[in-house]
Amino acid sequence: MKLVFSGAAHEVTGSCHFINACGKNFLLDCGMEQGRDIYENQEIPVNVSDLDYVFLSHAHIDHSGYLPLIYKNGFRGKIYTTEATADLCEIMLRDSAHIQEFEAEWRNRKAKRSLDKPYEPLYTTNDAEGVLQLFERCGYTEKIDICDGIAIQFTDIGHLLGSSSIKLWLTEDGITKTLVFSGDVGNKNQPLIEDPKLTDEADYVIMESTYGNRYHGERPDYYGELARLIQETLDKGGNLVIPAFAVGRTQEMLYFIRKIKEDNMVKGHDGFKVYVDSPLAVEATRVFNKNTLAFYDEEALELIRKGINPISFDGLVTSVTSDDSKAINFDREPKVIISASGMCEAGRIRHHLKHNLWRPESTILFVGYQAYGTLGRTLIEGTDSVKLFGEKIAVEARIEQLEGVSGHADKQGLIDWIQGFKEKPKRVFIVHGEDTVTDEFADCLMREYGYDTFAPYSGAEFDMMTNTILSKGIKKLVEHPDGEMSKGAARGSAIYRELEVAGNRLKTVIMHNKGGANADLEKLLKRINDLCDEWDR
Repeated sequence: MKLVFSGAAHEVTGSCHFINACGKNFLLDCGMEQGRDIYENQEIPVNVSDLDYVFLSHAHIDHSGYLPLIYKNGFRGKIYTTEATADLCEIMLRDSAHIQEFEAEWRNRKAKRSLDKPYEPLYTTNDAEGVLQLFERCGYTEKIDICDGIAIQFTDIGHLLGSSSIKLWLTEDGITKTLVFSGDVGNKNQPLIEDPKLTDEADYVIMESTYGNRYHGERPDYYGELARLIQETLDKGGNLVIPAFAVGRTQEMLYFIRKIKEDNMVKGHDGFKVYVDSPLAVEATRVFNKNTLAFYDEEALELIRKGINPISFDGLVTSVTSDDSKAINFDREPKVIISASGMCEAGRIRHHLKHNLWRPESTILFVGYQAYGTLGRTLIEGTDSVKLFGEKIAVEARIEQLEGVSGHADKQGLIDWIQGFKEKPKRVFIVHGEDTVTDEFADCLMREYGYDTFAPYSGAEFDMMTNTILSKGIKKLVEHPDGEMSKGAARGSAIYRELEVAGNRLKTVIMHNKGGANADLEKLLKRINDLCDEWDR
């Protein structure tokens, strides 16, 4: 029983883990890299045509986005996932393929002028259509016999509609090992969907660590904060632009705004319009409306019982065609614009940024995680200007974050999830986190909670029968041809990330000293201020 880590090893995106067991080859997730890579991902150790199954945790592209690619390269096995995940993949993988084809067309127009070689899309719409025929739809909690020696079970993990952790029973020579893959552990008390459910037992656990060094803090007043930003922006005559993931976060924002409108929390702008400018988001919202009874939480179901659609309201305008999208920016009436992508790396949001970043009366509100190297992260970090469509755009708009709005569990939520097992697993593998965060979280679980942890690099191998690490993986920095992330820059970026980790650790130390003796608090305060005085230059 061999486990090989390929993607999301010391990186946040590109989830992909290979297992050879019971004479079968299969993957846990098959995700696409998003943002700038730091380390080179190692290939899975077999041809994709030799894969028998993929077990998919949820529909987000960094977990599902390479499924059409492996189909293109010969995969014809089965893909097991939940009903809602399959529904969402039908729109998300088609959309991803369309993006690949559009980018190839654009690059080839440029290549024709410069006589460069034609650019081939990563995969096509036909590849997406083909792989969608391989999906097997499963329910939560049901133990499913896949083949002789392999059984699986999906458990609601509360991250996205249909998201799940996956438990595997693997039996060889009369010996059974259990492996649990967390997928992305959800945040508690999210709108629409249930809180993450725990799993009782496992020999081994593969666990994400996206927020493994951060706390969301006390649950903020989402309605009040969002209403305040809408009020202040519309009062100034600007637009509130929300880059939001088309699947999940967009629907949550609609849930909040419906309540804000119902309670008349924004004054003087009766009937203000809210544009959802993303064909994918519009389709995803239909999927959310379809899967209400099986996947919604009790609060959302109560609204439905009263005849209220929890993600619809007067003034909601959906934009599908490109002409619809362009018209939004010619309308001078102050408005709310929700558009994808959530990290501003592609899609219509970049056009809305071009039209609003230079306007001091407008506000750009981030409501989700922004990976390193993305435009969203650059804006949050305070850049003075950005380049969009070959044009330098000054950043004069107000840049805000709605803190605490996250589909991911924070550090405490992750700890709560792993402590939900009745007995400690033999080993916990920490993946799906920024470079230093995976190590920091693994160290925390080991030192403070007594878990045997390992944060693998891509290519790491593990024998589940003997509980033996065969290889720790390859720590090889990516060489980017455009020079945007050279080796030196990658190292410098890693050092800066370590500083950020240290800063977050300091926040934790401060929180742990709440209620301490005044003398101790004064001593800590003096040391922090001395450090700030030395380095604040």
